[in-house]
Amino acid sequence: MANITAAEVNKLRQHTGAGMMDCKKALVEAEGDFDKAIEVLRKKGQKVAANRSDRESSEGVAISYVNDDKTRGVVITLNCETDFVGKNEDFVALAKELAQKAINFNSKEEFLASKFNDALTVAEKCVEQTGVIGEKIEIGSFEVLEGAYIGTYIHGNKIAAITAISEAIAKADELTKDISMQVASMGAETLSYKDFDPEFVAKETEARIAAIVKENEELVRLGKTLKNVPQFISYSQITDEVLKQAEEDAKAELKAEGKPENIWERIIPGKIQRFISDNTTLDQEKALLDQNFIKDEAKKVGDYVKGFNVEITGFKRASLG
Repeated sequence: MANITAAEVNKLRQHTGAGMMDCKKALVEAEGDFDKAIEVLRKKGQKVAANRSDRESSEGVAISYVNDDKTRGVVITLNCETDFVGKNEDFVALAKELAQKAINFNSKEEFLASKFNDALTVAEKCVEQTGVIGEKIEIGSFEVLEGAYIGTYIHGNKIAAITAISEAIAKADELTKDISMQVASMGAETLSYKDFDPEFVAKETEARIAAIVKENEELVRLGKTLKNVPQFISYSQITDEVLKQAEEDAKAELKAEGKPENIWERIIPGKIQRFISDNTTLDQEKALLDQNFIKDEAKKVGDYVKGFNVEITGFKRASLG
């Protein structure tokens, strides 16, 4: 049997990231041959990975990384099976190292095929770690973004977001962090309601109204207050004619309530705003600039951004679960 020294074990551990005992066992099996020991660890990982291929890997860590000149950023998730592993310091460190490498690639496929080190590709590194940790380890999300200035925000290592703006202004870091926090928190899918396809809006309108109508049937049975059934779900549907009709309806309502006409002009704007809010739920959920700003819900994200005299040119988000 080969005499395996602590220095040799540590060298293999530093090279592969495997645990000390796994490295020692691999060196013993390889009779001290360093390259063969790497292959032993790799085969162990492949075997474990094959046995756990159908496991759900919804835990892990979400990481963002932005280059030094703030013009390119990436968000990835390194997925595992349990929260215990996801919180492990070595696992988080590996995720950060992978994110720094990921920024150099334009797709997840390119990244997985790239070299992690002289011995392993990124994909092989994940397989190796599956063998080391005993859980399915894989790259989940992979999103890259370029822009004049990019900032980031990570929420509890579970959600990571990056935002690009049109100019590197003095408060670029503050703005991009705030918007990335918005993206992380509210999960926007597009920049503005103007980006929605009309056919998508039409189908969503039908589905959402049907869902509320069905829910109201149950509320009637329970004797509870019914939910408002909107006419629309996006500002893309609210034409000048629609707003004019909403104003006429508001006037009719005020008249029926016996409110004096001389105070209508103070009340109607609020009713119109409420009408718009009730009929733009799709925008508020999925369009970043049309969402209520999480730091000041009295304003829209778009209004907050206008104060900086720049534009949001893109955003990306990666999350677990």
